Amino acid sequence: MTMSRQRKPIVAVVGRPNVGKSTLFNALSGTNLAIVKDTPGITRDRLYADVTWLDKNFTLIDTGGIEPDSKDIILSQMREQAQIAIDTADVILFMTDVRQGLTDADSKVADMLRRSAKPVILIVNKVDDFNKMMPDVYEFYNLGIGDPVPISASGRLGIGDMLDEVIALFPEFSEEEEEDERPRIAIVGKPNVGKSSIVNKLIGENRVIVSDIAGTTRDAIDTEVVHNGKEYVFIDTAGLRRKNKIKEELEKYMIVRTVGAVERADVVLLVIDAKEGVTEQEAKIAGIAHERGKGMIIVVNKWDAVEKDDKTIYQYTNKVKEILSFMPYAEMIFVSAKTGQRLPKLFDMIDAVIENHSLRVATGVLNEIMMEAVALQQPPTDKGKRLKLYYITQVSVKPPTFVIFVNDKELMHFSYTRYIENKIRDAFGFRGTPLKFIIRERKEKES
Repeated sequence: MTMSRQRKPIVAVVGRPNVGKSTLFNALSGTNLAIVKDTPGITRDRLYADVTWLDKNFTLIDTGGIEPDSKDIILSQMREQAQIAIDTADVILFMTDVRQGLTDADSKVADMLRRSAKPVILIVNKVDDFNKMMPDVYEFYNLGIGDPVPISASGRLGIGDMLDEVIALFPEFSEEEEEDERPRIAIVGKPNVGKSSIVNKLIGENRVIVSDIAGTTRDAIDTEVVHNGKEYVFIDTAGLRRKNKIKEELEKYMIVRTVGAVERADVVLLVIDAKEGVTEQEAKIAGIAHERGKGMIIVVNKWDAVEKDDKTIYQYTNKVKEILSFMPYAEMIFVSAKTGQRLPKLFDMIDAVIENHSLRVATGVLNEIMMEAVALQQPPTDKGKRLKLYYITQVSVKPPTFVIFVNDKELMHFSYTRYIENKIRDAFGFRGTPLKFIIRERKEKES
């Protein structure tokens, strides 16, 4: 095991709202990660994307807008986020807008950046015609942070030249990029169930913007956490919010975003509000994670606010398991982000689920379990023909996936597959992870 993982350079995009950061982001990451709308402050969180240019890989961060004089709660917090970006970035892209011209805010930010002594590239966006608009671009020399680089993020003009400048400023890292083996944990759930508070408690640093305004964490954010010497990547998602709160369109983004986060994760933490229980939206998310074969932990937050007796946890667990009956394997933990109750145990549970999610079982052992199961409960027959199970083997992990060879696929009913699954679970636990079974036919003669 190598001690230090190869670090990718980090490039942070900084600039006022509406200068086109999200558009540039989308142009570079090739995905529609950022929500682009003409609403100032709608991209409120740091967005991450992996970008490759001329065989150099780097991570691009969108810092959210900066308005230095604003007293507004979110913007002042975003300014702190920009400061974090300045602290963590190797190269900073300072983005301005040729149409809005040079503003007082730009000058204030430029001062902040100059003082940071980090390499800064001054980007002038929305230059749709390089011939006509250059005189307007030159005005930005007044910021005193070097030559302005004209681009049009929406028209994809000048982006190659800009990227050439970016990679020229990278510090020298050695080239052996390793496969990222760190476990990825997606934290999903509706708004205001306390996802960000849980992430903050786990990280112990205020990396995610949390304010009491519904819908402030609108994008997925990756946060690296080291716990007991092990590295994890937490993917914090935008909450899925109720229909009436905000237009359908954002609702759609939420689902897409959650799907995206689940897709990238190994383990999904579904955070639910103890007082509300599992709602339809949460069942939907759980279904997505189940279909994609992810490890699952149901985190019941705000447990401190529930009146309890000695049967409460038992009754509550049964109720949740009933609604999420398609994932009986899911782990459950009752926590309080507010008091910190049981949160330290969450890491142990995550570790256990990750281990189960990538557990391999030897073929010999699997076949012993299967033969014993068959002896205990005869396989079903249909029209005088009996199902025969010849052989079982595990073909992959994340999730553990098994192939069973039988004489007739039609005879292998769902219930008998579930029976074999339960026998394997009795032997190996596999708590928190789904198991997949593929049924293959082999003709009698072959066996």
